[in-house]
Amino acid sequence: MKQKKNILVAPLHWGLGHATRCIPIIHALLDSGYRVTLASDGAALALLRIEFPRLECLELPSYNIQYTRKGIFLKLKLLFTLPQIRKTISEEKKFISGLVKEGKIDGIISDNRLGVNSKKVPSVFITHQLNVLSGSTSWLSSKAHQRIIMKFNECWVPDLDGPGSLSGKLGHLKEFRIPVKYIGPLSRMKPQQLPIKYDILCLLSGPEPQRSILEEKLIKIFRGSGKKVVIVRGIVEEVVRKQEDSNLTVINFLPSKELEKLINESDLVICRSGYTTIMDLAVMGKKAFFIPTPGQYEQQYLAKRLASKNVVPFCKQEEFELAKLDMISSYKGLQGYQSNKNLEHLFRLFERE
Repeated sequence: MKQKKNILVAPLHWGLGHATRCIPIIHALLDSGYRVTLASDGAALALLRIEFPRLECLELPSYNIQYTRKGIFLKLKLLFTLPQIRKTISEEKKFISGLVKEGKIDGIISDNRLGVNSKKVPSVFITHQLNVLSGSTSWLSSKAHQRIIMKFNECWVPDLDGPGSLSGKLGHLKEFRIPVKYIGPLSRMKPQQLPIKYDILCLLSGPEPQRSILEEKLIKIFRGSGKKVVIVRGIVEEVVRKQEDSNLTVINFLPSKELEKLINESDLVICRSGYTTIMDLAVMGKKAFFIPTPGQYEQQYLAKRLASKNVVPFCKQEEFELAKLDMISSYKGLQGYQSNKNLEHLFRLFERE
């Protein structure tokens, strides 16, 4: 009997979004009869271990991405970390080469891990950023990213090609030299008709220190506000920890099913304008308010784009206050999207001899 092929799924650890949007792909691979090995680092790897306790998990070298306390310095700090990023890419390549040489993997799906590919097995790159925004250097960062993508056999963009696009110019180019497949929005979440228990759900994620800065600000604003508020901190731990204080509930982390239930039970979601979060909210049809991460051009672009289309309001982190939420009634909200569940046809790439 022919042994099932083993596919390595390796999301980047930059917040939790890259890992969570891989969850539907992992389920589709398993449903299609493939074996799956998972690889990442930090909280992203911890999350995958919780979601898939029976799958083999490998630890990859870390990019050690951290933000600055002031957003204007973020690009400069990332420039200084380029030598570390190059070193990590080199270590990734060496690690993957060893797995391929030993015959342990038959295909690769990398979600933005730049060095996780091989010429000897089919390799896929998942990204919503064919264009990488970095202010005045966007042309340079975009070209550099595109050169890396060209080392893969295919590029899968979790978005629609045409009307209804969520990523806008991030995920669309006029021409590209490798096969780009638009695979539709990816979300581990499903909408449910549940009684509303919370006025506001705050979803936190992303690198420090900006995650903590926003958490402290939101706790200060909502404590004693009269609103029933729950904050999910996005800190992955083995045990779910919950603290309740008057109108405020703070939870460290929730697995997918529990988080899905909580989102459905909440009237409004306050969160970063990260792309995976946008896909989740679009699929669930939730009202939202965005607070982009300071200095992160991608999140700022996505928030401005959706606000200009009268979909979701946003404001700068330092400007957020309770009164800002009054804006929401003037926006139509994210609605009318479905997560793509028909992914099996994508896996034909791994059946090539």
